[in-house]
Formats: sequence, structure tokens, C-alpha cells
Amino acid sequence: MTASLPVRDIEIRQEDARVPYRNALAAMTARNAAIAEGQAGEMIWLLEHPPVYTAGTSAVREELLDPRFDVVDAGRGGRYTYHGPGQRLGYLMLDLRSRTRDVRGFVHAVEGWVIATLGDFGVESWRAPGRIGIWTRGPDGAEAKIGAIGIRIRRWVTMHGFAVNLAPDLSHFSGIVPCGIADHGVTSLADLGLEVDAQTWDKALLARLDAFLTQLDVACP
Repeated sequence: MTASLPVRDIEIRQEDARVPYRNALAAMTARNAAIAEGQAGEMIWLLEHPPVYTAGTSAVREELLDPRFDVVDAGRGGRYTYHGPGQRLGYLMLDLRSRTRDVRGFVHAVEGWVIATLGDFGVESWRAPGRIGIWTRGPDGAEAKIGAIGIRIRRWVTMHGFAVNLAPDLSHFSGIVPCGIADHGVTSLADLGLEVDAQTWDKALLARLDAFLTQLDVACP
């Protein structure tokens, strides 16, 4: 089932079924181009994938340790990332030409949106200088990654976005060096003892959508 509704003239699409990564990438790329040509409206797409490793433009082959799943060139920035069941993704196809044309500010706003939503579930998380993604404390107290950020901007229209670990199989991350960071682990809401399904996560995330969009309408830090 796919749910779709407009918010601020942005199509919000929520998928219940898993969408193969290659299919999603093709659809997202086409939508990005259509928005740039003025032939389609903006869209935020919330979904999950079957297990897949995706390679960003800075991917290093040596960091693909065990390609047990399909490996796809994603075209986004960054290195290798895992996506799979229990991980909720938000693909953002937004037109920055009508907002602040500020790449750094856009990424900062996306990070802030995810951090604030995690906070609604009692999880303190943060940005870490020099380390891409969203970080928190794992069950052992050590810093661990709970969310990934990967953005591409073409003609000032965004694509890709973020991934948050709700309850994925964390062993699947061992097939790569996630985002090129070998000395920190990964965690999830389930790993922290929290049961949060996709629908509950989406509801909390979208409750903060207007605040996120407001940040894009003004000069970002």
C-alpha cells in the first residue's frame, strides 16, 4: 500500500511494501528531472528497501568487505551504505530554487529534522565533526551511528536524503565499512530497547515537517 497526500503542495508518499533500491533510484532520478523542468511537484518519499549496499561517489572498493547483497552505484555523495528492512528512508525531492540555495544549510536542516524526531522518542543524538551521519550512544555507552545522510543536488533540486535505523539486522552492516568510518559501530532504536514501527516513526517525523521546511525558507547556518 502506498499513501500519498499533499503538505504545503509537497507530495508525501509513504510505502508499506519494500521497494527495490534500483526501482526507487530510477523513480527518484526521473522525479528530480521533472521537478527541474517544471513538470512535476516536490515530493518526500518514506520507504524501506530489501537488503542492498549502495556506493556513493567517494566509495572505496576496499571498504566493500563482503558483497553478500546487491551493490548499486547510487550517484549520491559519500561512500558505502547499507539499506534494508527495519531501516526507514526519507528521499527528499525538493526545489531549492524557491528556497535558500545553500547546500550546507540544507544538509544541516535535514540533520536537525532527524535529530529532533529521535528526541521525540527519548533518544539524544547529534552531529559529530568529521563524521557524516547522526550519532548517539549505543547500549555499551560508546558512540554509534543511528542515521545516515546522503544528498545529491542537480540544478538545485535535491534527491536522496536520510536513513534511520529503527530495527534492521545490524549484522548486515558488517559487509561494508559504513560511510568509511571503521572505528565506530552502528545502532538502532531496537538496539536501544525501543520498539518503533515505520508508521509511528513517519507520524513523528511528519509532525516536524513544517519546522524543517521553514528552515529552508530562510538563510540556514
